[in-house]
Amino acid sequence: MIQIKNAKELDGMRKANALSAAALKYGGEHIEAGMTTWELDKLIYDFIVKHGGIPNFKGLYGFPGTACISLNDTIIHGIPSHDIVIRPGDIVSIDTGAKVDGFNGDNACTYGVGKIDLEAQRLLDVTKAALYKGIEQAVAGNRIGDIGYAVQSYCEDAGFSVVREFVGHGTGRELHEDPEVPNYGHQGRGPRLVPGMTIAIEPMICQYDYKIKQLSDGWTVKTKDGGLAAHFEHSIAILKDHTDIMTKSWDDPDFDPSTFSFK
Repeated sequence: MIQIKNAKELDGMRKANALSAAALKYGGEHIEAGMTTWELDKLIYDFIVKHGGIPNFKGLYGFPGTACISLNDTIIHGIPSHDIVIRPGDIVSIDTGAKVDGFNGDNACTYGVGKIDLEAQRLLDVTKAALYKGIEQAVAGNRIGDIGYAVQSYCEDAGFSVVREFVGHGTGRELHEDPEVPNYGHQGRGPRLVPGMTIAIEPMICQYDYKIKQLSDGWTVKTKDGGLAAHFEHSIAILKDHTDIMTKSWDDPDFDPSTFSFK
């Protein structure tokens, strides 16, 4: 069942997502070649806790980390590890969120480490642009399929492919709520978007084929062909006259997470 939020609940969602976005940008700014993904995860954990939030990924369905940290051909759900070292030229996806006062935030971004391959950069640019193409369609009166169609058509026109097995979702008091928000689909199909809906749009895009493989750890999802993958995500609220990007600060070049505080 899709949960429609009232004004007070939307304020709670904004607070949780503000911290989530600050934690994501803080983590992204601290990525360095030579560090482990465990060290990066610890920085994000400390940031969320310092600001009074709960790392909502940690322990969810048994996941051991604060963030999913996924390198190169890992699409999503990379487990932070002492054994995974970030190297120059890697692309690093961070997917994380915070729970504040009973509400959940969720967002993701893929970062390049130093100088990255031109095709890797193009993948990042297209995936991020596709996220905003999806958000442009996330307006009251449209349907979920309009979002997926916008993401899919933009990425496929650029020569990339869209993961089918994993999708975006509603957010709220639960991190994952109805409806599912696929990154593919048909215009005019699916649930109608109405004011008060809060959803996470998160393109997961592959350099080559979209087929996946899941590792024996039960979490890590990689491209089957070894191609690169990128992942970007915003949590948004559908309002009567506009769309509120609740996690917008991770993509604000003027935002300094070290100065973060709840307003």
